[in-house]
Amino acid sequence: MTLYVLVFILACVSWLVRPGTLGRYAFYLLIFGFAIHTTGLLFRIYLEGRPPVTNLYSSAVFIGWGAVLLGIILERFYRNGIGSATASILGFLTLLIAHHLSLDGDTMEMMRAVLDTNGWLATHVVCITLGYASTYLAGFLALMYIVRGVFTSSLDEETASSLSRMVYGIVCFATLFSFVGTILGGIWADQSWGRFWDGIQRKNGALLIVLWNAIILHARWGGLVRQRGLMVLAVFGNIVTSWSWFGVKHAGDRIAFLRFYGQSLPVAHRPS
Repeated sequence: MTLYVLVFILACVSWLVRPGTLGRYAFYLLIFGFAIHTTGLLFRIYLEGRPPVTNLYSSAVFIGWGAVLLGIILERFYRNGIGSATASILGFLTLLIAHHLSLDGDTMEMMRAVLDTNGWLATHVVCITLGYASTYLAGFLALMYIVRGVFTSSLDEETASSLSRMVYGIVCFATLFSFVGTILGGIWADQSWGRFWDGIQRKNGALLIVLWNAIILHARWGGLVRQRGLMVLAVFGNIVTSWSWFGVKHAGDRIAFLRFYGQSLPVAHRPS
């Protein structure tokens, strides 16, 4: 978390003085922080013997990891400090969320039997979580556009154009992974409970992300929005993703848990 904060400060300062040198240092420090982040994630996978996402805590760690990875790729291509700054602030915020989630108790608790399947955890859950990470990254890139345009004079035409291309590309990536993850989740539900759209709360939350990203792309393709409109839609995507991640996950997990264990109880003792 400390390294990510230092990267963010260096990247922001690089827009004011010595952009080449400070921007390069920020990028190298981001890679170093990402390597530590990756090491922690790999140790967790090794200790649990599970894919990287098994509960809400691990989803926060993985979402930050995915956002930082995408930010590194953006910075590698554009070399303007925007990828480093956005990736570092997202990495810091998601690890901060994970830290507070860890205070609730054991972060490596036993998997519920209905979720105890590494194959689907490695496909459906990872795809959905990458969709979360990329949608957040698009939203924070859009926030960068708005903050620099409103509060500073550093948003020139070239920077605005670069941010627009970044947001568009990340939204395309988010749409793909969110859609694939949602379909795989339906297949998992069909195999687990005999109905494609079971676990309705979580499926609706994932579908909302797919639909919102599709709305962004269609609005851009149809000429309904331009740069500013694209950024506003991408920022609202953060709200949709946050609601899907935190708002419906707890309710969906509880219903799935009760449904699975309720089926194995006598009728008189089944939870309503």
